[in-house]
Amino acid sequence: MAAVTDHGLKTVVWKSKFTPTGKCLFCIKTILILDPFTTKLLSSCCKMSDLISEKITIVEDLYKIREPVLEMKAIYFISPTAKCVDAFIRDFKQKPKYKAAYVYFTDYCPDDLFNNMKLCCGKYIRVCKEINISFMPQEAQVFTCDNPEAFQCIYGPSTQDRKKTLETLADQLVTLCATLDEYPGVRYKKDGNMENAKMLAELLDNKLGRHYELDDSGKKKGKTQAQLLILERGFDPVSPILHELTYQAMAYDLIDIQDDTYQYKSKDGSEKQALLNEDDQLWVKLRHKHIAEVSEQIPKLLKEISANKKQPDGKITISNLAQMMKKMPSFRKQVTEKTIHLQLAEDCMQKFSNLEKLCKAEQDLAVGSDVDGVKVKDPMRTLLPVLLHPFSTHDKIRAVLLYIFSLNGTTDENLSKLIQHVKIEDEREFILNWKQLGVPIITGASSSSRKPNRRDRSQVQTYNLSRWTPIIKDVMEDAVENKLDTKEWPHQSECPAAWNGSGAVSARQKHKPSAQDERRTGSRLIIFIIGGISFSEMRCAYEVTQAVKSCEVIVGSSHIFTPTSLLNDIKALGKGPMETFTIEERSNA
Repeated sequence: MAAVTDHGLKTVVWKSKFTPTGKCLFCIKTILILDPFTTKLLSSCCKMSDLISEKITIVEDLYKIREPVLEMKAIYFISPTAKCVDAFIRDFKQKPKYKAAYVYFTDYCPDDLFNNMKLCCGKYIRVCKEINISFMPQEAQVFTCDNPEAFQCIYGPSTQDRKKTLETLADQLVTLCATLDEYPGVRYKKDGNMENAKMLAELLDNKLGRHYELDDSGKKKGKTQAQLLILERGFDPVSPILHELTYQAMAYDLIDIQDDTYQYKSKDGSEKQALLNEDDQLWVKLRHKHIAEVSEQIPKLLKEISANKKQPDGKITISNLAQMMKKMPSFRKQVTEKTIHLQLAEDCMQKFSNLEKLCKAEQDLAVGSDVDGVKVKDPMRTLLPVLLHPFSTHDKIRAVLLYIFSLNGTTDENLSKLIQHVKIEDEREFILNWKQLGVPIITGASSSSRKPNRRDRSQVQTYNLSRWTPIIKDVMEDAVENKLDTKEWPHQSECPAAWNGSGAVSARQKHKPSAQDERRTGSRLIIFIIGGISFSEMRCAYEVTQAVKSCEVIVGSSHIFTPTSLLNDIKALGKGPMETFTIEERSNA
């Protein structure tokens, strides 16, 4: 460890906590062993350099064959599953691979698994703890359960795994609340004949009650100033399939970005890649801005850096040169960051140049009116030019869906004609399977779904091709202002005092803080969408938090999807393992 100054609080902490016997607690070299989930989890929270500073010298995969290192202790950070526990036992049962094991489970370990570990290799286990974190922190205000398969398990028509999947999601949400030290009031959105949100709310509330009764402090925790809302994916079918023109959503929709990695060619033709995460401060700054603003800002930032690099008086001295040399690594990093985003923005704009007319039609269908506010009386007249234009099959499917959503369902005859026009007769599941989410596709079909009442945003200035606002933003603002209808949003559990009453004031109005506002300062609104979340919906959490300030909005789901991945998941709802085409393959065929 680096030396610490000889005086002050740092020295006190260092001596009393980290070197109580004169030796550093981390001075023993350690191996860290992870499963696939904990690998992703740890990667989202820290860098390898952070682990090295704690004397973690090797990071290993739990499931891979490893050479024994008998002189070293091993830390196992693993999920409490039979597969993980079996792999751990194999490391010690016959012949131990390591001197000792320190086992940390992400979540509660079932008794049968724990007893099996104890029986087979108890003498090697020095520590066995559950640290309550089985969710994935994706961004500052976004989490997932890292479970894309949940969509099929919950919405598939013949699945046997729905209850088990909801149980798992509830367990993961408990660890989220525990990590945030929150015991929230739980509410869910009533959604026609869909029962998943209600089931998850019941499971979660029961598990939260048990978790806080068994808290280490020995005291039963009371409700905190937090509220947790649960929604079905079908509550807003429009936002996930619209072409979004904010930077992050647009990039993930139009560019092939895998595992948050953007691959591109530099000016010299060499292949390069960049990670789009919160370590990139420019990405954080730009990701929620409209592409028009991004395209304008990046060149300006590059010019500013170049200007700052030059000496103000134009004189070149040994001193000036020395200063410039010291700043060069920082300068190079800044230029590289901005060059990456200049390239990514250019790639987005190049793709968009062929989609402008499509985006206008999509906005008219989604909003129900044109740029001038004139109501769209005949949505088919808006859709027809899209169908006649040589857009990809993928894009035409999205437009057809927006047409159907705008009407709250269409006739069997009309749907058949649309499917023939788009030439997806053998893949009509892309459209028909939305009914599994409770979204009306055929007029008169047994569905009590109706369009939600929307907030009036007619006075809000927006770009012509970005007039649609995701429904989740209305939900967030209504929740913060205590305007959610209790008939549509039943309380599964006691609601914290700060969220009761109707004295809240709109975030858009200037007001003096009331007693209720004061109580809610520092409170959290947590929203969980069953079956996936889009990038535009993620953006809303930041926008509402920024506007309200007294309440942090955190949003999450089983996973994050793009329009393409969602449509492929929708199509697969009616299929077994005999899947043939994905929408991307079909578009390129």
